[in-house]
Amino acid sequence: MKSFRFRLLVATLALLLGSVIAKSQTAADTPPPPMHGHGFGMNGQGMGFFAKQLNLTDDQQAQMKTIMEKAHTSMKPLMQQSHQIDQQLRQYAMGAYDDGQVQKLATQKAQIEAQLTVAQTKVHNQLFQMLTPDQQTKAKQMVAEHEARMQSHMNQTPLPSEQ
Repeated sequence: MKSFRFRLLVATLALLLGSVIAKSQTAADTPPPPMHGHGFGMNGQGMGFFAKQLNLTDDQQAQMKTIMEKAHTSMKPLMQQSHQIDQQLRQYAMGAYDDGQVQKLATQKAQIEAQLTVAQTKVHNQLFQMLTPDQQTKAKQMVAEHEARMQSHMNQTPLPSEQ
C-alpha cells in the first residue's frame, strides 16, 4: 500500500511540476518531445492550474524548466531502450513464445524502470526543493487531496453490468 501511495505521490508531483514547465514556455519555445507515462511533455488545462495555485515566480518556473529539459535529455535513452524491449515483448506475445527470452527481456526492462524511477524521484526532489516552505506545504496538501480523491474513486463499487 505504501508503494502505491509513493507512486501516486510521484505521479502527482510529476503532473504538478510538468505544469510549471508548460506554463513557463512561450509560443517561441519548442517543447521537448513527450515521454509517455512519465510526466514529461504533458500539456493541458491542469498545468497552469498548479503553477497558479503554488504562485510560482518567473525565476522558479525558468529554473524548473531547465531541470526538466536536462532530465528529459538524460532519460530519453532509457525511455528508448524501454520502448525497444516493449516491441520485442510484443513479438513474443503475438508470435512464437520463448519463456527464456521473455524472462531476459523482463529483467532488462525492470532494470531500466528502476533507473528511470531513481532519476525521476531525483528530479522531483530537486523541483520540490526549489519551492518555498509555503509552496511545499501547499503542494503536499494538493497531493494529499488528490490521493484522497483517487482512493475514494478506487473504493467505489462498479455499477452492475447489464446482461
